[in-house]
Order: sequence, then C-alpha cells, then structure tokens
Amino acid sequence: MKRGFRLSRPADFKRVRRLGKSYTHPFVVLVVLTNDATDPPVGSSLRVGVAAGRSVGGAVQRNRAKRVLRAAMQPLLQRIKPGHDLVLIAREAILASSSQQAQGVLERLLQRAKLL
Repeated sequence: MKRGFRLSRPADFKRVRRLGKSYTHPFVVLVVLTNDATDPPVGSSLRVGVAAGRSVGGAVQRNRAKRVLRAAMQPLLQRIKPGHDLVLIAREAILASSSQQAQGVLERLLQRAKLL
C-alpha cells in the first residue's frame, strides 16, 4: 500500500475506532470514518490503517494477517470513494485465508459501508 494511503498515527487509529462505524466479518472488522480532506497528503483523501491484535497470534501471525489485508486492499484502493479513513482489524480466522478470499470479504464490507 502506498504511503499516501496509509493511516499510521496512533491518535488517528484511536479517533477512527472511537468515532467510526464498524462492519464485521469473521476475517476482519472494517471501521469507517469520514475525514477532513485537508489533513491527508495532497492528492489522496483516503487513508487505510491495518491492525492485528495479540488475539490473532504471535508476531509472525500478526504480521502475516496484516500483509494479507494490505495485499487484499491494494486493488480496491482506486475504486473506494475518497474522503474516508478506514481501519482494518484482523481476526484470527484470516490466517487460514488467502489474499483473494480476503479481497472478496473486503469488497462485501466496503459495499455494505457504501464506499464502492
């Protein structure tokens, strides 16, 4: 995922988790919050953060879960409506899935959120 699309500051994650609307699936939780278009870098007002808690597993499993989610999100970035901050929170079940399965799940969650 390109740097311009990343949500990286802990304060941003907390803001999105606290104020955003969540959509759940056994693989992932999607949290969506409308952002201020002047805050992100020029040219992109869509930012995505990926998180995997210790409930997913050890460091190797958490990093794999985040890689799967980033790979699944990459082809969808150009189709998502701008002006939103998204947080993807991995769940343990994602470890048994491929990035193609995760991409299908993300598409459904984004459609439920009316972002595609």
